[in-house]
Amino acid sequence: MKSPSESSKMRRQPQQQRSQERVKRILDAAVEVFDELGFEAATMNAIASRADTAIGSLYQFFPDKMAIFQALEVVHLERVSAAWGKISNLNITELPFAEFIKTMVGIYKEVFEEPISRLVFIQYFTSKTMFQRIDDSLTQQGIDFQANLLKARNPNLCQAKCNLLAEVCVQAANALIVVALRGSEVHKEEIFQQIEELLLAYLLPYDGDKSNDKVMICPQCDSRNLSKNGFRHGKQRYLCKDCGRQFLAR
Repeated sequence: MKSPSESSKMRRQPQQQRSQERVKRILDAAVEVFDELGFEAATMNAIASRADTAIGSLYQFFPDKMAIFQALEVVHLERVSAAWGKISNLNITELPFAEFIKTMVGIYKEVFEEPISRLVFIQYFTSKTMFQRIDDSLTQQGIDFQANLLKARNPNLCQAKCNLLAEVCVQAANALIVVALRGSEVHKEEIFQQIEELLLAYLLPYDGDKSNDKVMICPQCDSRNLSKNGFRHGKQRYLCKDCGRQFLAR
């Protein structure tokens, strides 16, 4: 078997829809096998069997399992790039701060709904040496991207401060995402909610939105996880999703 430092590439790219569907089945099957057995114990035969395809068909596209893993890296990179593009298309300077954070975290959360991204992300923080296409430069790109968002929302922040804030946010979020992806579905939801709360509390003092002094919090549990719940006496009423308290805007 080739060492992780050696380059393994796909033998050919699928052109027809049938071939593309077969490669997708192979990649999906590889994720399951890598997840269950670990990369070292996984075999091409096990992946072919899980994909319900002949071993010869597998070797038509991939010379070894490292080539399969590199294809998974590419899929994850494409999903991250698409997420950044989706966030960039938001009118971030106009969104209220709480909505901006909630939307951004939601977009990142969608990335990890895909098993490929879940596997690749966890594996990166477990064994970086096996990666051929992803390295710490991706994290730095994420930091630079986040710093630019902060600068766009508050031009008065110096670039050095934006970079520092972004570094803390990205590194903290990455560590928590690993915890979320390793836990149950319920725990994952809880961790992503806490990531949202963490970013909201940490970045609020540095945001350029002058309406931030109107961000509502629950008077009982200090949660910002609220929903609007009609009006009473001409004032907006809120419902706290954490403790169930209802209260009027103050």
